[in-house]
Amino acid sequence: MTHIDPTAEQFQAFKDLPRDTPIEMLNLVRFNDLANYPGDHELARDGLTGAQAYGLYGKQSAPVLNKVGGWIAWRGGFETTLIGPADEAWDAVFIARYPTAGAFLAMVTDPEYRRAVVHRQAAVKTSRLIRCKPADKGASFG
Repeated sequence: MTHIDPTAEQFQAFKDLPRDTPIEMLNLVRFNDLANYPGDHELARDGLTGAQAYGLYGKQSAPVLNKVGGWIAWRGGFETTLIGPADEAWDAVFIARYPTAGAFLAMVTDPEYRRAVVHRQAAVKTSRLIRCKPADKGASFG
């Protein structure tokens, strides 16, 4: 099963949580080999890779991310899964931080972002987007 966009139930569960608190969104993304644009999209026949299409998404959505006060707090390269499904490998792994959940909602409903998200949808084979509540740093796992 692939996961590209949230279901209506998942989006509602997100919206039901407090909107006035900071959030961090853990992003795990696997790209399509070739971008899968809708047939009528101007880039449908250009043969872009999923990684190239995701790059367009990042470039075009960055101004909106910045406008709502969000930023990429951490980015890393996937190496291997120690605990979890062995078939889950990720091409992009990062944490985006938002000043509030409301800022995230403002981003995803912004018209400029809505135009950019077509590149994400074309690029992504499957993904995980996990809302997290920031916590204090500590010296232990507990």
